[in-house]
Amino acid sequence: MTMISKLPTALFPAAMLLASCGATAGVDTPSTSAEPELAIEEMGTYERPWAAAFVPGTEVLVITLKAGELRGIDTATGRSFAITGAPDVDYGGQGGLGDVAFLASEWADTVGSRTIYLSWAEAGEGDTRGAVVGRGTLNCEDGGDCSISGLDVIWRQAPKVTGRGHYSHRIRFSPDESYMFVASGDRQKLDPAQDTGNTLGTIVRLNLDGTPAAGNPMAEQGGVTAEIWSYGHRNILGMDWDADGRLWEVEHGPAGGDELNLVQRGANYGWPVRSDGDHYNGDNIPDHTPDDGFAKAALGWTPVIAPGDMIFYRGDMFGAWKGDALIAGLASKGLVRVTIDGESASEAARYPIDNRVRSVDEGPDGALWVLEDGPEARLLKITAK
Repeated sequence: MTMISKLPTALFPAAMLLASCGATAGVDTPSTSAEPELAIEEMGTYERPWAAAFVPGTEVLVITLKAGELRGIDTATGRSFAITGAPDVDYGGQGGLGDVAFLASEWADTVGSRTIYLSWAEAGEGDTRGAVVGRGTLNCEDGGDCSISGLDVIWRQAPKVTGRGHYSHRIRFSPDESYMFVASGDRQKLDPAQDTGNTLGTIVRLNLDGTPAAGNPMAEQGGVTAEIWSYGHRNILGMDWDADGRLWEVEHGPAGGDELNLVQRGANYGWPVRSDGDHYNGDNIPDHTPDDGFAKAALGWTPVIAPGDMIFYRGDMFGAWKGDALIAGLASKGLVRVTIDGESASEAARYPIDNRVRSVDEGPDGALWVLEDGPEARLLKITAK
């Protein structure tokens, strides 16, 4: 089984891939009869990809590469092509070109010009940098290449700080596409995640033009505080909406304590005051307790899975997984499937890829499209037999 991911194409029963979850909380391995038989196919390689998204209504997958390139692949034909007009990025460490997102309501076909949202790391004055979100127009020819025009920054993480870690910069639109939610990591600065006078360690809720949305919990305070939806976060790398229209996020803990959280308006998730992990140097961080006043994770992992991305599966190809969260695992080198029950969550299964997994997306037909992490990272298509 460890050789499966080294083959261009492989076929295997998913039940054979269920891995021991060690000290993982909430493990509930399903019966093997519920597990589909999976096929995995290599569809190309990319240099340090970070995110991908299907152009709505099409079979074109847009892939961001951290160094500042955009690639497209027509998944129906396998044709790969460059997308020009990417922004200049501050590349290094965890920084570079980040997420890509589209408004599904704008896309009726592959032809024409539609809005594209991108996030990336932007250099500031001196030795500072921060995450930004830009909005532009993706122009695609019928059956041809694509380019981006009019890309303008509409939101900036505040403040810019030193270092090249914990940008987060994941973008998700509300189910009705009225608002944009952006994950803003703590930039490895810790304490600002508890200070609502900045947007480090937060999720911000914005209008589609990047301005603070009405109804945010601290809107009356103005400034960047008016952008904040939730805070006390560390490094969010996955966000998605469940079938009930609730936002969930998955974030890296320090040494232990990765978290899956149901995102609540105005909630404080405790970082760095409380965590179920410890500092990397071994210093203790107090664990969460029922009376500590902070929002609690629905599920935690020690040892960590090091999440790279997350989606809720909506398709029919893997019918038994419908409504479950699928998390791309960096340290866990595969996909982690999580079931949701109200405000609780439990890990159901793991599917090894044998490499660090950076992102996971659902295709128009319900197939999964998985990107590995690092140089010469493979794009994998996973289908049910």
